[in-house]
Amino acid sequence: MPSTSLKILRRAALLALACVPLAAHAWWNDAWSQRTRITLNTSAAGVETREALSQLAVPVRLHSGNFDFLAAKPDGSDLRVVAGDDKTPLKHRIERFDGANELAVLWVQVPAVAPGSDKNVLYVYFGNAGAAAEAPSPVADAGTVAAFRFAEADGSAADHTATLKAGAPAAVELNGLIGPAARLAGKAVTWPAAPAMQVAAGAPYAVSLWVRPESAGGTLYAQGPLTLALDGGQAVVRLGGVTVRGGSLPPNAWAQVAAVLAAGQLTLYVNGSSAGSAAAAASPAIGGGIAIGDGLTGLIDELVVANVARTAEFVRFNHASQSADARLVAAVLQPKGAADAGEGGHGGYMGILVKNLTIDAWVVIVLCGVLFLIALWVMIDKFVLVRRTDSANQGFLVRFRESRDVMQAEGAAAYPRSSLARIYEAGLRELRKRDVGQAGAARLSGASMDAVRAAVDADVVRETNRLNSHMVWLTIAISGGPFLGLLGTVVGVMITFAAIAQAGDVNVNAIAPGIAAALLATVAGLAVAIPALFGYNYLTSGMKTISSDMQIFVDEFVTRVAESYGQR
Repeated sequence: MPSTSLKILRRAALLALACVPLAAHAWWNDAWSQRTRITLNTSAAGVETREALSQLAVPVRLHSGNFDFLAAKPDGSDLRVVAGDDKTPLKHRIERFDGANELAVLWVQVPAVAPGSDKNVLYVYFGNAGAAAEAPSPVADAGTVAAFRFAEADGSAADHTATLKAGAPAAVELNGLIGPAARLAGKAVTWPAAPAMQVAAGAPYAVSLWVRPESAGGTLYAQGPLTLALDGGQAVVRLGGVTVRGGSLPPNAWAQVAAVLAAGQLTLYVNGSSAGSAAAAASPAIGGGIAIGDGLTGLIDELVVANVARTAEFVRFNHASQSADARLVAAVLQPKGAADAGEGGHGGYMGILVKNLTIDAWVVIVLCGVLFLIALWVMIDKFVLVRRTDSANQGFLVRFRESRDVMQAEGAAAYPRSSLARIYEAGLRELRKRDVGQAGAARLSGASMDAVRAAVDADVVRETNRLNSHMVWLTIAISGGPFLGLLGTVVGVMITFAAIAQAGDVNVNAIAPGIAAALLATVAGLAVAIPALFGYNYLTSGMKTISSDMQIFVDEFVTRVAESYGQR
């Protein structure tokens, strides 16, 4: 009985495993033709987390390597985000969609992220020209009371949670951390007080932001007794009489700074790691309006305020997701019907490279393809010619050496593919002009023998030229193919970097596809040159053998003629 139960359980387990790939290949809605698979890897191979996290606002960066901008609507209004079950729509908000430069950023509210797992998956669907635009959704959890992404074109610095009214306008830098950022020049940007921003004494509170300082000091965030500042290039947070200092912020580099008040402890985080903490059991109430950038020169982005405690794992995850850590966030383009990259596939690497080829790279690859076809035709044609000529020459030589009279051997009529037979026919023509072999004909003088040799040597040259005709195409393929491919790669890399510089997105995920695709031009050049090199060396060896046979045959033919018909 236990054995029977074990068999039943084993079969049930196998059935469950068999059903897993089917779920992974599901398609949320057939009206959408393509999707991008987003994986949040919290295992040791990614950015490891040790606790379950929920209601996270995660930025998803789309670029030509993981998204087909030609298939999506020009404004990205057909984008839909679905959970890993391929059923549950998720809230999302597009911060940037630039089809011309093929870069986009959208914020997604992820319901839950399991710790230590590479199965945290969501999908971005697109490719539906008939999809209606959706109203932007606030992407934040219930604990977030204000979120500023500074993506408004008018510089109004709106709160995406709608808690705060727009404050003083902020100058906008288009190329910020994720999208646009606030440009600060020493003057504070302020927002008026709001009830949701007020917390009682000792209540939890959290502030996080990204800063790219150009000065060594200034206020990052100020609200009542709470101040988060930069002092001598070092982050510092003050709350009432408590001060926590730690973590250097180098100039002109993005860094995340966060302050968390929880359980009577004030903790300062820099780039996702704790930089210091202090007891704050008697922390005062926090309220009033807020201000950023007083005395600070530089950029600020992604300012988020929460009235709940943020754990260390939460802060670390936010830093990794917003800094475009490739170990945490991986995105793979999946056209309909393609295998799921999470189920053992590679997401179509070659497809990604081909899709990212620039026009100049396509031109170079097409030219390399034409050159390869020509080189292939020459190699096949010459290989057949060399093999047939060599075989026919061997057969002709046997019959020539067996003939008792040099004038009576079988010639080109019997061996039409033999170069030696054609040379022999040329020699016979010269001998017949001089009536050699006819009754009463005079024997050949030395000058006549020289004339016969000259005529035969001329045919040897013509046969050699015939053998070597079109071989120049192989030398062009060998020497020109790699340079042509290198030209395509250099121009492709230049275009990629120019597009990145214009768009301001310098993360490796945006750069890598374009550079990798540009390298395909060099691969194409080498793919032409390498076979042509091997073929050229093989063919020239065979041609040298045939040329040597022709020279030897001329000597043998002239010697036999002189012996039989020359003067004595």
